[in-house]
Amino acid sequence: MHMATMIGSHLTQGEGGDGHGSARTLKCSFCDKEFLCKSKLNRHLRTHTGERPYSCEACSKQFRQLGHLSMHMRTHTGEKPYRCEECSKQFSTLSELKMHIRIHTGEKPYTCDHCNKGFSQLAHLKTHMRTHTGETPYRCDECSKQFTTLTHLKSHIRTHTGEKPYRCEVCSQQFSELSNLKRHTRTHTANR
Repeated sequence: MHMATMIGSHLTQGEGGDGHGSARTLKCSFCDKEFLCKSKLNRHLRTHTGERPYSCEACSKQFRQLGHLSMHMRTHTGEKPYRCEECSKQFSTLSELKMHIRIHTGEKPYTCDHCNKGFSQLAHLKTHMRTHTGETPYRCDECSKQFTTLTHLKSHIRTHTGEKPYRCEVCSQQFSELSNLKRHTRTHTANR
């Protein structure tokens, strides 16, 4: 079925008279959410249909909303229009800047219900919660060892592959972990 036909078949005019919808609202037949204009309903319907009509010409990634494509394009152009007034670091999205500002303010709006530890980002709280739940959602295909974060899994996988992506700029020695490179780099500066 063509996507426009699918969207059209799920567009119903509000009833009116009974307090549930008016002649001016459009209702989603998937979930009964109401909208005042057709464009907002169509955008909402994509959450049900999975349609992604906006495509990046550089990498072919697809998006449900034009605004999301516009933000994505900054990954290709390098554009970073949002600047921190405290340290001048620049960001491609306003939400990234807002998260960064918490470094300066110390704001930690997300709190663990189990131990009251505060976090500046929701993702960090969710990861922390695994210390209480014991959840290990990331599993190594090679040895079946499980990890709480994708970062830890990727680090572990390097023990199997032997990959050493971190290189010392002074002597070219390579390391599998960034922390090991940093420790090694101090040996060069300590000798001066």
